[in-house]
Amino acid sequence: MIRHECGLFGIYGHEEAARLTYFGLYAQQHRGQESAGIVSSDGDAIFEHKGMGLVPDVFAEGDLQRLPGSTALGHVRYSTTGQSALRNAQPFVVRYRGRNIVLAHNGNLVNTLALREELESSGSIFSTTTDTEVLVHLLARALKDHDLPGAVRQICKKANGAFCLLILSGDTLIAARDPYGFHPLALGRLNGSPVFASETCAFDLLEAASERPIAPGEMYIVDSSGERSEPFCDAPPPRPRQCIFELIYFARPDSSVFGEQVYLCRKRMGWQLAVESAPDVDFVLPFPDSGVYPAIGFAHCAELPYEHAMIRNHYVGRTFIQPSQSMRNFAVRVKINPVRPMIEGKRICIVDDSIVRGTTMMTRVRKLRELGAREVHIRISSPPVKFPCYYGIDFASRGELIAARHSLPEIIEKLDVDSLHYLSIEGMLHAVMHSDSYCLACFTGEYPIYGCEAGKYRLESSSDGGMCAALQD
Repeated sequence: MIRHECGLFGIYGHEEAARLTYFGLYAQQHRGQESAGIVSSDGDAIFEHKGMGLVPDVFAEGDLQRLPGSTALGHVRYSTTGQSALRNAQPFVVRYRGRNIVLAHNGNLVNTLALREELESSGSIFSTTTDTEVLVHLLARALKDHDLPGAVRQICKKANGAFCLLILSGDTLIAARDPYGFHPLALGRLNGSPVFASETCAFDLLEAASERPIAPGEMYIVDSSGERSEPFCDAPPPRPRQCIFELIYFARPDSSVFGEQVYLCRKRMGWQLAVESAPDVDFVLPFPDSGVYPAIGFAHCAELPYEHAMIRNHYVGRTFIQPSQSMRNFAVRVKINPVRPMIEGKRICIVDDSIVRGTTMMTRVRKLRELGAREVHIRISSPPVKFPCYYGIDFASRGELIAARHSLPEIIEKLDVDSLHYLSIEGMLHAVMHSDSYCLACFTGEYPIYGCEAGKYRLESSSDGGMCAALQD
């Protein structure tokens, strides 16, 4: 099960800013289920409410009424650095030299430890365990010599890794995305008000118009004088390195991410998978929900029946959000239940988007065998995940990745299946439009940020269980 990054939402100049932010976060709940927060502003004062849990559990009607103002930022979190605790919930709010600063962050910095040590050595004191607080301290220091856009430009140059930022201070709201564009951030418009979100599905819920992605290396500035776009990179990378797992797994299928329609990408990945390897079976079985869309393409291409013989309980959260392995295993059993008469004596092809650790798939195959499946074949609509991610996806160690530790025949034996085929890298890239603009490090070990290649960095555990990237000794 894969853990991932966070979801951002921001709106400027709308009388119902906080309420709209609530629904913008609700649409992006899949991006983080540990905590949620909204900070609103009337241009002078700021108002905030944060809590642990899902968006509708954190916010009641009274909470929204206590968030006045025409500008608001919101955040849903899964912790990629820092423990799951209320003090780490975002957006962060600080007061510096008489001004309020609000910052929300999605991503993961690879130079967090170096930056934190530099800040601490010159007197900074930290109250949380996140890389986001490092950004807040950097921003406060940069504000000594710069206005807000200038300060944001400075911190974006110092931060190394993946980051999408929404920053609010006074009457100025700034959206920024790292030069490689690892994770998505989009600009939309609602009745003339600019809105920002990690995914366009948030715009759809609000009936806002989706305008465009924030470009890699771009700052988009909104203030009382209007809107403008500025680059913050002096020498941008020759091409983006956007996270392909957004298209494979993370993003909602109704979102447009990196200029790609997620649903269609997943369907094409399934089609390519069938072109590469379609077994002789009775039907194609997706594991809901992530396997549904590639399975549709696979079944169409292979001209095989498509059956929902596993039914998902939609009132169970994603299994990887649970805080302990024992809870994850329990959630796997609670989450999906078989239609028993469909299984016995059948030759079945499971289509899913990925196998990371392999524990969930083992449980599912075991259940199919217990119910009398005659053959079980697996087709995966992504290449094997062999390397850790340092940019915001929590498959942190190669020891956790089944494809890093075992050959294909060994995985087939461990899963107890009749055959297994992963989509090739070439097939995956054939299914997307911008094939030269994606980060493939989790498949290839070729990391786009210098110094973060496999072997040069390790993941260090902090005392509270958080993870940070650090240079190898």
